[in-house]
Amino acid sequence: MTVTVDGPDFIALQVRDVEAAATFCETHLGMRRAPVSPPGAVVFTTEPIPFAVREPLPGVDLDGVARPGLGVALWFRTADAQGLHDRLAAAGVPIISPPQDGPFGRMFVFSGPEGYTLTAHGG
Repeated sequence: MTVTVDGPDFIALQVRDVEAAATFCETHLGMRRAPVSPPGAVVFTTEPIPFAVREPLPGVDLDGVARPGLGVALWFRTADAQGLHDRLAAAGVPIISPPQDGPFGRMFVFSGPEGYTLTAHGG
């Protein structure tokens, strides 16, 4: 029998300030905290894949990188990408790429917690 991977099952961003990153996700992205999170992390009730912000794993030096997550493309689905863009821009969240029509609907790229580059799409 061949063992295979079904796909991503959990995604977490490693951050220096877990509470500030969690507040960003709640305030700007409308995410809700899960009832229980492990120590050093905040898990959100995202579907279909759980998402969290967490303290860096041993050996991870976030101060030694120019931009966290470089090379990883993380996309968040939303019912209204244009509306989310407008809300983030009004709140002063840096927009890296303005809204445009893409392969999965309306999309834009913004700077998330601690400089992670994130894409929102849909609607």
